Amino acid sequence: MLIYKTTTGWELETDGVRKQLPAGGIATREDLHAYLQQSAASAPAVTAAGEPLAPIESQEVWAAGVTYFRSRTARMAESEVAGGGSFYDRVYNAARPELFFKALPHRVVGPGGAVRIRRDSNWNVPEPELVLLISPGGKIQGYTIGNDMSSRDIEGENPLYLPQAKSYDGSCALGPAILVTPEALAPSTEIRMNILRAGASVFADATTLAAMKRRPAELVEYLFRETSFPNGCFLLTGTGIIPPDTFTLQSGDAIEIAIDGIGSLRNTVA
Repeated sequence: MLIYKTTTGWELETDGVRKQLPAGGIATREDLHAYLQQSAASAPAVTAAGEPLAPIESQEVWAAGVTYFRSRTARMAESEVAGGGSFYDRVYNAARPELFFKALPHRVVGPGGAVRIRRDSNWNVPEPELVLLISPGGKIQGYTIGNDMSSRDIEGENPLYLPQAKSYDGSCALGPAILVTPEALAPSTEIRMNILRAGASVFADATTLAAMKRRPAELVEYLFRETSFPNGCFLLTGTGIIPPDTFTLQSGDAIEIAIDGIGSLRNTVA
């Protein structure tokens, strides 16, 4: 089942039919899958679909880093001059993952919205990621698509600048929907990204969840060890797709990220 947040409220899509859900508190439920199954039988059909929004209510957004070998290699290279390259190799092989705060809801962009690149950065890339929707009790309720916008030159200058490289207005996009399922996604699930400039593709690549070193449940366990989330949270799980070092985003670029079973998230760069 897929749920969408729109300007007219939450919508449930099942068997190709959109149904209107009651307002408020949808994505924070502990029994979300069962609730949606029950609602599917009685919810009214959507008569006029609203404009799509980021599928977030009041949750914090967090992120995991260096969960793919490709990310480890890129982060080591960008931080080599600053002497921080070995940090990423060590965290890739460590028991404890890298986890960091990404965004509050007002900094999150939805489908069709404009993500941003920092004005004080010269090397910016999108990072396509599988995102977990986690309940207040620490249960993985579903999955969506995320774009973890990153300023590689700022982070590479000094690893301590990570919050500035990762967390700023328009630095995160989520959507278009949340796939709600009690089942873990298959390792063969594919993540694809295409970046277009003036309508032409300038970078495209794909990976699968099989390339991710850490299990989603492992990341959630570490995130919830000493931190509570009364409204639940979203967790970006890292990227295995990074453009070459010669590439940087420009204003007007379009970023398309697709994940099997969830859909496609498209954003432009402001």
